[in-house]
Amino acid sequence: MDSQQRVRWLWLRTLILTAVVAIVGGKARASPTAAGGGGSGFGLENSLLSEERRQNEAVFRFYENVLDILQCRVPEEQQIINARQADGGDAHLAARQPVQDQNWKSPRGLGQISGVSVDPQGRPVVFHRGDHVWDYHAFDSRHRYRRAKAGPIAANTVLTLNPASGEIEDGWASETFYMPHGVHVDTWGNYWLTDVALHQVFKYPRRERFGMGELEPSLVLGERFVPGSDGQHFCQPTAVAVMPETGEIVIADGYCNDRILVLDPQGKMIGQLPPKGNEDYLRLSVPHSLTIMKRGDICVADREHQRIVCFNLARALRPQESSNKEQIMLPWLPLTVHRPGVCRIFGVTSHDDMLYAVNGPTTSNNPVMGFTLNPDSKSILSTWGPTFDSFSNPHEIAACPNGTALYVSEIGPNIVWKFRLLTNWKM
Repeated sequence: MDSQQRVRWLWLRTLILTAVVAIVGGKARASPTAAGGGGSGFGLENSLLSEERRQNEAVFRFYENVLDILQCRVPEEQQIINARQADGGDAHLAARQPVQDQNWKSPRGLGQISGVSVDPQGRPVVFHRGDHVWDYHAFDSRHRYRRAKAGPIAANTVLTLNPASGEIEDGWASETFYMPHGVHVDTWGNYWLTDVALHQVFKYPRRERFGMGELEPSLVLGERFVPGSDGQHFCQPTAVAVMPETGEIVIADGYCNDRILVLDPQGKMIGQLPPKGNEDYLRLSVPHSLTIMKRGDICVADREHQRIVCFNLARALRPQESSNKEQIMLPWLPLTVHRPGVCRIFGVTSHDDMLYAVNGPTTSNNPVMGFTLNPDSKSILSTWGPTFDSFSNPHEIAACPNGTALYVSEIGPNIVWKFRLLTNWKM
């Protein structure tokens, strides 16, 4: 950022903050309780003050979001250098650098590729929408899918790709889904899929061999086509992650409910984040993607807040003093990674406790790219993308279990990129 840009930015920030103060001050002057009269009783005054505080907080949150968007810009080269020095000089070499694999050819002719994962054998698995498109008319104001009568997607929506060439090796789940979103292949090879039209989460067993036909789900969570916000319903769930040792199910219940749900391996509700009754302690806005780090922390792409939030499941849960022994989320502060230039984060994955994320279109001119982040120092170690091209609309990212590759899926061009993760790469 040059000196002129810096002056313009400081001037704009000052103008916005001045507007906030003016609005809040005007509300305070207009309030009968603030003026010391006009109220009809102590209870009414308290009610008015409480309402005034809520309105003022809403104004502040709005302008904080405006400031976040205004700061959505490319991290300066000096910022990245400073981050590396803060991490101990060459400590950034522990993070593997994504470099596009020129031999990889994305399959063509697919629908919107909403999800990508990698199975235990290192094969990428994609989830796409065939001829269905999520547009402005797909849902009504109550988040109900309008096109259910048109039937499910006829094509195979779950595809396994060759990790070297990108060719389709296996396909299934035709005539099953309406609006695919997230896919996760767990440590045991089970497939976890979310459908935002059905408002459901599905678990399918491991496919023992290719071409074995359609599978039946071994677990279905949520009610078909019915959105909701209780423990038995979802509203456009976005992503799933499964703890590799204990099997707890972590679900990002994403577009409407802005929450993370934790279930036991049988699908029984354990708790949620933010905790019920304490939603203000951590606000999420479209939790869009999940990853589990090596040390066991769960990280979520908090898309509209332009950040990554990480929490430890073991610390976040404790037995509740009740007969059913359910568990609740403790109100402790999670780790938050929020850096200028990252913008709206659509996908996040991890390897060796380093985070890799992709952003998406946020402003009319923000760069769309990948980021390598150190969650401990909350710093950006590098930015990356296609070598001879550029990202358009990345939607999800997944890392190979052995740390040799990353895959990024895009909606719009409907392609999958492969990046090799190179060690000792001077970033």
